[in-house]
Amino acid sequence: MMEINKIYNEDCLETMKRMPDNFVDMTLTSPPYDNLRDYKEYSFDFESIAKELYRITKEGGFVVWVVGDAMSDGSESGSSFKQALYFKEVGFNLHDTMIYKKDSIAFPNPKRYHQCFEYMFILSKGVPKSVNLICDRTNATGNNERTELGRRERQKNGKIKFREKDIYQIKEIGARWNIWEYGVGFMKTTTDKYAYEHPAMFPEKLASDHIKSWSNEGDLVYDPMIGSGTTGKMAVMLKRNYIGSEISEEYTKLAEARIKSISNPLF
Repeated sequence: MMEINKIYNEDCLETMKRMPDNFVDMTLTSPPYDNLRDYKEYSFDFESIAKELYRITKEGGFVVWVVGDAMSDGSESGSSFKQALYFKEVGFNLHDTMIYKKDSIAFPNPKRYHQCFEYMFILSKGVPKSVNLICDRTNATGNNERTELGRRERQKNGKIKFREKDIYQIKEIGARWNIWEYGVGFMKTTTDKYAYEHPAMFPEKLASDHIKSWSNEGDLVYDPMIGSGTTGKMAVMLKRNYIGSEISEEYTKLAEARIKSISNPLF
């Protein structure tokens, strides 16, 4: 039996090997892609991880894969797209392709527009069972009243067809767009100062928003490369269970300390 609410100091393939099929409600992670940072000289077997993630994910569950590309010999690697397509090959649906936009950048390339985003691939195993869209965007024409609207649709032959009018309710506050912007850098990614011993954290708010969007209270959230523990920390604060895998003993201890320090759950 797998022990939940625990970080396993080992390769994530060893952790997942002990998980039964259809075990995890949601996975949220950001791999150490393309050797962008020195990650204790560890590497990971992406294809084997993708296959195991499909096996352990429950029907209707999600994997949120946050990733970017390195630059090599004057070209971006394209690894992010290759990984998204491979997830489809093993059986996942590409539910959404989202953008994680950063409010600041480091080391801009003088020959390219400044790189300020990463991809967030939202992968579902079959028909999604838990979708809790965050509604915090003001609709300019929203009035919460039902109204009759027509719709134009372009047909395969290129012609425009006018559909019959449908009844819509345009709410004052609608679901947000799929480009999410977060503050990054010291004391913006997290206020846990000691967490910056880890070289590549994603923002706590990013983790929180995804966990709220694609899981429910009591669900099991997994992070196969939990790093500084952000996924586990936010899962606990949002009344979810978690399991983490972390191959570095140093980062395992860091993540455990962050999770144990929680004092203000986001109820």
